[in-house]
Amino acid sequence: MAKATDAWSHLGLVFCLAFLLPLGPARVAAGLYNLSLTTDAPATMGTEVTISASLVVKDNSSLPLPVDTHLYRFHWIHTPLTLTAKTEKNLTSTIRVVGSAPGDFAVSVWVTAVDCWMCKPLARSSLVVPIKESLVGNLVITQNTSVTWPNAYITKRSLRLAFLLHDPSDFFKSATFFYRWDFGDGTLSITDNPVVYYNYSSAGTFTAKVRVVAEWEQIKPDAGKGILQRTGDFSASLRLREMLQGMQVLGPTLMQTFQKLTMTMNFFGSPPLHVCWGLKPECLPLEDRECHPVLVTQTSFNLTHIFQDPGDYCFTFRAENAISKTHQYHRVQVWPSSFQPFVFAFPCATLITVLLVFTMYMTVRNATNQKDESPEATGLKCCCQVCCGSLFLDSPSEYLEIVRENHGLLPPLYKPVKTYNV
Repeated sequence: MAKATDAWSHLGLVFCLAFLLPLGPARVAAGLYNLSLTTDAPATMGTEVTISASLVVKDNSSLPLPVDTHLYRFHWIHTPLTLTAKTEKNLTSTIRVVGSAPGDFAVSVWVTAVDCWMCKPLARSSLVVPIKESLVGNLVITQNTSVTWPNAYITKRSLRLAFLLHDPSDFFKSATFFYRWDFGDGTLSITDNPVVYYNYSSAGTFTAKVRVVAEWEQIKPDAGKGILQRTGDFSASLRLREMLQGMQVLGPTLMQTFQKLTMTMNFFGSPPLHVCWGLKPECLPLEDRECHPVLVTQTSFNLTHIFQDPGDYCFTFRAENAISKTHQYHRVQVWPSSFQPFVFAFPCATLITVLLVFTMYMTVRNATNQKDESPEATGLKCCCQVCCGSLFLDSPSEYLEIVRENHGLLPPLYKPVKTYNV
């Protein structure tokens, strides 16, 4: 009897081990996997939404995926969304659900072993499915021009505005669509085509809008045929820029050293502009290290410069905006500063002072010959005429008059004989 009891005990232990053997990996691997979820939501009411869950290994884990996929099961909670289809293949489960009311609905999923409801899940995850009453889609604006700034386009060139409906289940394949376009500059248009072309004539920031209306016929069990309608409003912001077609440089081409040069640059394009300028002996393109960058927020810019050395110079300007770039050159010839008469005023005044002092000294020394014109005085007048004549004489007649006054009468050829009375 004891042997029979021991046999049944061993047999029960074998069955338990056989039952728990396939569940071992699930217990060991619990927490080492993730569920990757994907969906094509958001969607309009009545359209099908597809949600897929795939079992993947967590990051930094070397554990391989289970080989026998039949040992695991996916469990979904999607209420109040209505389930329309479910498939499982290669550790991936996909469901299709439909929403009958607008809102954000949570969907959860987890994976367990097939025959172990009490075991800890290998992985679990969740997401939110948006169901909208309106249409779902995007307004896409394109132009056959490469622009570096986001949402930036070129004026006076055709823009393509297209509405892309999001309908992965082809729910609206039998619907009729109408589109009301508002281009943001006062222009409106109504079409039955989801694509339109438009040219903006001026630069600026605009908001393009489109109202989409979808209508289709549906047979209702209790009311017969009826017309159903869905609408949606969509918009996109765009910035229109003018191409930088060129620039004009206004300024003198002939200067003197130490004079202030002022130049005005007029740009034929939309700001903001990145302007780079440099000064070189020849008109050659600038390298980056020779560039003086300036940010210009208007269509004109003033630049001042002072030349300290004479010579031939060339200003090089390079400007670019979000669409295009241009460059321009401006030659300037710099001459030395001209000599002015006042440069000699101080030396002449000093020389005159010295000669006057010398003349007074000689006059006092030769008091007996006061009527005779001293050579020093003559030299003084001559020097004054040479050094300062150009400063004080207005006409040749004045000069001749001074010369005439400075030359005294010629002395007599003979001296009178003295007579004595007895």
